[in-house]
Amino acid sequence: MNELEEGAELRLDFRKLAKVAAAGCDVVPVAVQNAETGDVILIAYANAEALSTAVARRTAVFWSTSRNALWVKGETSGETFELVEVRVNCEQNSLVYRVRPRRGGICHTKNRAGEPRNCYYRRLSFETGELENLDP
Repeated sequence: MNELEEGAELRLDFRKLAKVAAAGCDVVPVAVQNAETGDVILIAYANAEALSTAVARRTAVFWSTSRNALWVKGETSGETFELVEVRVNCEQNSLVYRVRPRRGGICHTKNRAGEPRNCYYRRLSFETGELENLDP
């Protein structure tokens, strides 16, 4: 079991943006939302190349800050989604990709049934401070 992805302990990476900045990545955050349900699926980053590729292909494409490379979501797993709309915030420093999953969930993690799920499958318990898995 990957403790970070499946455990109950909250271990947020508050240094993520500092790491991205230190690497010299010119990116903006991208919230990815299911166009049908309104669910937030994941948060990623896009640079100019990722955005133009996403629009040209009509599929979710990001900039992987960990690999420092273009990341076509689902290219390996098959869990891709159609890009329906791109929204830009008022300060033009973040995006929302409204998407339609092509099959099932989208996360690289799977539930006990082996099905992909949305990346936001845990919630923080206000009483215990632990993470509760909503899609075990």
